[in-house]
Amino acid sequence: MKKHFFIFTLLLFSVSFTFAQSSTEQEIEKLSMDKWQWMADKDVAKLEKLFDDKAKFVHMSGSWKKDRELEIIESGSIWYKKADVHDTAIEISGNTALVWNRITLTAHVRGNDVENEFTVTEVYQKQGEEWKMLALTFSSVRDTHEIEH
Repeated sequence: MKKHFFIFTLLLFSVSFTFAQSSTEQEIEKLSMDKWQWMADKDVAKLEKLFDDKAKFVHMSGSWKKDRELEIIESGSIWYKKADVHDTAIEISGNTALVWNRITLTAHVRGNDVENEFTVTEVYQKQGEEWKMLALTFSSVRDTHEIEH
Protein backbone atom coordinates (compact mmCIF):
# COMPACT_ATOMS: atom_id res chain seq x y z
CA MET A 1 0.00 0.00 0.00
CA LYS A 2 2.82 2.42 0.85
CA LYS A 3 4.44 1.65 -2.50
CA HIS A 4 1.20 2.56 -4.37
CA PHE A 5 0.80 5.76 -2.35
CA PHE A 6 4.41 6.76 -3.09
CA ILE A 7 3.99 6.12 -6.83
CA PHE A 8 0.69 8.03 -6.89
CA THR A 9 2.26 10.99 -5.05
CA LEU A 10 5.25 10.99 -7.40
CA LEU A 11 2.98 10.87 -10.44
CA LEU A 12 0.79 13.68 -9.11
CA PHE A 13 3.85 15.85 -8.42
CA SER A 14 5.31 15.26 -11.88
CA VAL A 15 2.00 16.06 -13.61
CA SER A 16 1.53 19.31 -11.66
CA PHE A 17 5.16 20.29 -12.33
CA THR A 18 4.70 19.68 -16.06
CA PHE A 19 1.70 22.02 -16.28
CA ALA A 20 3.09 24.74 -14.03
CA GLN A 21 4.28 27.90 -15.72
CA SER A 22 7.78 29.12 -15.07
CA SER A 23 8.16 32.50 -13.40
CA THR A 24 9.36 33.89 -16.75
CA GLU A 25 6.23 32.58 -18.51
CA GLN A 26 4.07 34.12 -15.78
CA GLU A 27 5.90 37.44 -16.17
CA ILE A 28 5.41 37.40 -19.94
CA GLU A 29 1.73 36.43 -19.68
CA LYS A 30 1.10 39.31 -17.25
CA LEU A 31 2.95 41.71 -19.54
CA SER A 32 0.87 40.56 -22.52
CA MET A 33 -2.39 40.98 -20.58
CA ASP A 34 -1.27 44.41 -19.30
CA LYS A 35 -0.51 45.42 -22.88
CA TRP A 36 -4.13 44.69 -23.93
CA GLN A 37 -5.36 46.93 -21.11
CA TRP A 38 -2.89 49.69 -21.99
CA MET A 39 -4.12 49.54 -25.59
CA ALA A 40 -7.74 49.79 -24.43
CA ASP A 41 -6.82 52.71 -22.16
CA LYS A 42 -4.80 54.38 -24.97
CA ASP A 43 -1.89 54.55 -22.51
CA VAL A 44 0.81 55.37 -25.06
CA ALA A 45 3.36 56.21 -22.34
CA LYS A 46 3.40 52.60 -21.10
CA LEU A 47 3.21 51.19 -24.63
CA GLU A 48 6.07 53.43 -25.82
CA LYS A 49 8.25 51.94 -23.09
CA LEU A 50 7.15 48.37 -23.93
CA PHE A 51 7.58 48.57 -27.72
CA ASP A 52 11.14 48.25 -29.01
CA ASP A 53 12.16 51.14 -31.26
CA LYS A 54 12.35 48.69 -34.21
CA ALA A 55 9.05 46.93 -33.40
CA LYS A 56 6.77 45.93 -36.28
CA PHE A 57 2.98 45.62 -36.22
CA VAL A 58 0.86 43.65 -38.72
CA HIS A 59 -2.88 44.30 -38.93
CA MET A 60 -5.67 43.43 -41.35
CA SER A 61 -5.20 46.79 -43.09
CA GLY A 62 -1.41 46.95 -43.23
CA SER A 63 1.85 46.86 -41.36
CA TRP A 64 3.88 49.62 -39.77
CA LYS A 65 6.44 50.48 -37.12
CA LYS A 66 6.31 51.71 -33.52
CA ASP A 67 5.69 55.41 -34.13
CA ARG A 68 2.69 54.75 -36.40
CA GLU A 69 1.20 52.19 -33.97
CA LEU A 70 1.45 54.67 -31.09
CA GLU A 71 -0.08 57.42 -33.26
CA ILE A 72 -2.98 55.13 -34.22
CA ILE A 73 -3.62 54.25 -30.57
CA GLU A 74 -3.30 57.81 -29.29
CA SER A 75 -5.54 59.29 -32.02
CA GLY A 76 -8.13 56.54 -31.61
CA SER A 77 -8.20 55.78 -35.34
CA ILE A 78 -8.13 52.20 -34.05
CA TRP A 79 -9.39 51.97 -30.49
CA TYR A 80 -8.70 48.54 -29.06
CA LYS A 81 -11.69 48.70 -26.71
CA LYS A 82 -11.51 45.16 -25.38
CA ALA A 83 -9.55 41.98 -26.02
CA ASP A 84 -11.25 38.88 -24.62
CA VAL A 85 -8.38 36.40 -24.36
CA HIS A 86 -9.63 32.81 -24.75
CA ASP A 87 -6.34 30.94 -24.84
CA THR A 88 -2.64 31.69 -24.45
CA ALA A 89 0.49 29.72 -25.27
CA ILE A 90 3.97 30.89 -24.36
CA GLU A 91 7.38 29.58 -25.37
CA ILE A 92 10.68 30.88 -24.06
CA SER A 93 13.92 30.44 -25.98
CA GLY A 94 16.91 32.13 -24.38
CA ASN A 95 16.11 35.83 -24.09
CA THR A 96 13.17 35.61 -26.52
CA ALA A 97 9.55 34.95 -25.61
CA LEU A 98 6.83 34.00 -28.08
CA VAL A 99 3.20 34.51 -27.12
CA TRP A 100 0.11 33.36 -28.97
CA ASN A 101 -3.22 34.75 -27.77
CA ARG A 102 -6.52 33.65 -29.27
CA ILE A 103 -8.78 36.66 -28.79
CA THR A 104 -12.06 38.24 -29.65
CA LEU A 105 -11.19 41.87 -30.25
CA THR A 106 -13.77 44.60 -29.93
CA ALA A 107 -12.41 47.72 -31.60
CA HIS A 108 -13.69 51.06 -32.80
CA VAL A 109 -12.52 51.56 -36.39
CA ARG A 110 -13.60 54.30 -38.82
CA GLY A 111 -16.59 55.25 -36.68
CA ASN A 112 -17.89 51.71 -36.13
CA ASP A 113 -17.51 49.10 -33.42
CA VAL A 114 -16.30 45.84 -34.90
CA GLU A 115 -15.62 42.44 -33.41
CA ASN A 116 -13.09 40.01 -34.89
CA GLU A 117 -11.51 36.69 -33.95
CA PHE A 118 -7.71 36.69 -34.06
CA THR A 119 -4.73 34.71 -33.05
CA VAL A 120 -2.20 37.34 -32.11
CA THR A 121 1.49 36.51 -32.20
CA GLU A 122 3.73 38.58 -29.95
CA VAL A 123 7.53 38.46 -29.84
CA TYR A 124 9.37 39.81 -26.81
CA GLN A 125 13.10 40.08 -26.12
CA LYS A 126 14.76 40.52 -22.74
CA GLN A 127 16.93 43.65 -22.95
CA GLY A 128 18.78 44.23 -19.72
CA GLU A 129 16.16 43.94 -16.99
CA GLU A 130 13.15 44.70 -19.21
CA TRP A 131 11.15 42.82 -21.82
CA LYS A 132 10.60 44.70 -25.08
CA MET A 133 8.02 43.82 -27.71
CA LEU A 134 9.61 43.28 -31.13
CA ALA A 135 6.54 42.24 -33.11
CA LEU A 136 2.77 41.97 -32.90
CA THR A 137 0.81 40.25 -35.66
CA PHE A 138 -2.96 39.82 -35.92
CA SER A 139 -4.06 36.71 -37.85
CA SER A 140 -7.74 36.47 -38.62
CA VAL A 141 -9.13 33.08 -37.55
CA ARG A 142 -12.44 31.34 -36.98
CA ASP A 143 -13.82 31.31 -33.45
CA THR A 144 -13.22 27.53 -33.43
CA HIS A 145 -9.47 28.00 -33.95
CA GLU A 146 -7.33 26.41 -31.25
CA ILE A 147 -3.73 27.18 -30.32
CA GLU A 148 -1.61 24.04 -30.20
CA HIS A 149 0.28 23.91 -26.90
